[in-house]
Amino acid sequence: MIMTASVFRPSGRQAGFTLLEILVALAIVAVALGAIISEVSRHVANTAQLRDRTIAHWVAMNLVAEQQIDNKWPSASTKEGETTMAGQEWFWTLTITETADDRVRRLDITVDNSKDSDTPQSSLIAYLGRPAP
Repeated sequence: MIMTASVFRPSGRQAGFTLLEILVALAIVAVALGAIISEVSRHVANTAQLRDRTIAHWVAMNLVAEQQIDNKWPSASTKEGETTMAGQEWFWTLTITETADDRVRRLDITVDNSKDSDTPQSSLIAYLGRPAP
């Protein structure tokens, strides 16, 4: 039995990727990851803003409920205050105005998480009927 060593003969084509192909693939992945990171950060910011607006709306609705269960007929006035909800301080303004019907008052409520903001997180208009005697 005669053993012969096999001779390695490279074919005309090489197996694998060239350096240029790898760099192009990395560039595509980098652009895609940049877009994904940008969208995720935008989503997180939108979620935080939506959470704040929702909580501010709850604060405003609580003020309306307090006026409804108070059973006192409020006079036209403006009140300011602060309350804590969801572990955060909220600043509100309640403006009570008369309407054409003397049995109804209009309540304008603005709520924000900063005291001197020009654009509140929530604005609410409600109407309050005179309580029964």
